[in-house]
Order: sequence, then structure tokens, then C-alpha cells
Amino acid sequence: MEQELLRHRLASHSDLADLKLLMDAAISENQKAFLTPEQISSSRAIMGLDSQLIEDGTYFVVEIGGVLAGCGGWSRRATLYGGDRTSGRDAALLDPANDAARIRAMYTHPNFTRRGVGRLIMAVCEEAARNEGFRDIELMATLSGEPLYLVCGYQAIERVEDSRGGANVPLIRMRKPLEP
Repeated sequence: MEQELLRHRLASHSDLADLKLLMDAAISENQKAFLTPEQISSSRAIMGLDSQLIEDGTYFVVEIGGVLAGCGGWSRRATLYGGDRTSGRDAALLDPANDAARIRAMYTHPNFTRRGVGRLIMAVCEEAARNEGFRDIELMATLSGEPLYLVCGYQAIERVEDSRGGANVPLIRMRKPLEP
């Protein structure tokens, strides 16, 4: 089978409806092997798109054959995870000399998993953060995302549970140094 061509670009506001559909499918399907139905439902309260990433020009989409296959971004802001509706967000700018950049809102459509979508987004985001002077990068991983992040060189630094959606959702804070 011929290798599929993955194309990435910055997300725009015109992508919002499609991004929400992709995220919903990813939350619903990609976590089934890791979470209970109650935890998946609870995930919707703590996950989703933070439109600040689109405003900042740090959010990407990946397409395969013109179809939206995945999305994800990075941030120079303090919020580690959560969407527009998630409480406790902090838009304060990080200091690249002292703070770690953030990987944010990574989703792959269930029809496109294991095709390099996540790795491409990670590489693009890490390069962009490195170019802005960040020396470290961190993220909050779901159980379904942890294997990708481990192969990308991230290490778990803290395991937590977020119950803001009603059920305890296990999450893993992970970090990686950005090589110059």
C-alpha cells in the first residue's frame, strides 16, 4: 500500500465545527479501552478546544487525502489542559527561560489512528516552541495518549485525577526537554 501523504496547516476559525466533531469522535472512541462510560462522559467537561490556541496561531490540523485526520497544538500560556468551557484556565504568558511550553488539545480521529498523525503534530509543535526559545515542554496526557507521548520522549512526572466532570478521570502530567 502506498504511503499516505499527511499535510499539516494552521487551524482557522472556519475549522471550528469540524474540529469539534473530530474531538467528540476521538473522546468517544479512542478512550473506550481505557475509561468507563462515566469517565468518558466526564472527559467532555475537561477536554476540548481552547480557541485561544487558534488566536495565538499555535494550533494545527492534519489532513490525509483532504480529510481532517487530527489536530493539536502548543501554547506559550499557563493553562496546561482544558477547553473553552473548562474552569480554571489561565491565559498568562509563560517565560521561555523559566517555564515549559505546553502541548495542548491533541486529537486523532478514530479512523486515522496509528498513521503518524500524532507524531507529526508533536514534531511541528516542538519545533515551534523551540524556535520561540522554550527549553522544555509539557502536557497532560490521557491514558489513551500516554503511549504516543512515551515514544516521543516524554516522561511521566505526576499522575492525577480530574473529577470536574463528575467522575474521576486519570491523567498523567508529562515533560520533555527540547534539544537545541
